[in-house]
Amino acid sequence: MSRRATLGVLVALVASLLLAASTDAAGVTGTAPLSVNVDRARIATKLGHRFVFRSTIWNHGSMPVSGVIAHLNVLSLRSGVYVDPEDWSTHRTLYLGTIPAGGSTTRTWRMQAVNAGRFGVYVAVLTSNGVAGAPTAGPAIEIAVADGKTLNSGGILPLALGIPAGLGLLAVSLRFQRRG
Repeated sequence: MSRRATLGVLVALVASLLLAASTDAAGVTGTAPLSVNVDRARIATKLGHRFVFRSTIWNHGSMPVSGVIAHLNVLSLRSGVYVDPEDWSTHRTLYLGTIPAGGSTTRTWRMQAVNAGRFGVYVAVLTSNGVAGAPTAGPAIEIAVADGKTLNSGGILPLALGIPAGLGLLAVSLRFQRRG
């Protein structure tokens, strides 16, 4: 190979390495040095109950990653079950700012079980300048939601029994007043 061809190959190799390093450090591609961990693999709860879990987003790179955005996702593990993630959590997107090189940030996600069945919940991260890149997703947490049918759902039992009983007592009282 000629010197000129060798020099051209060397320049192209160095340029591609520099481009890859700057892209990864900026968090623009799916190869960004970010990872997501969660504090548990499974949560068992009942319909209507609230639960929490924590996710930690790590920057394994040698440069800070700015504009980090974490997003909570919910899906059913069975077909035919409609899931509206907004019902499960009203705060599904968090703007985390900058994560320093080698650093991390931990966030608590508060949720409420609104469907019975088995669901997957996971956190994905992107950077605000990395929309074209693939998100980095953490492991899914299996959420097992038991059908929480109860006699006193939402504290309604006193009203359900009290109103008819009160109306019955009022009717009996009025009847005795008319006779007396």
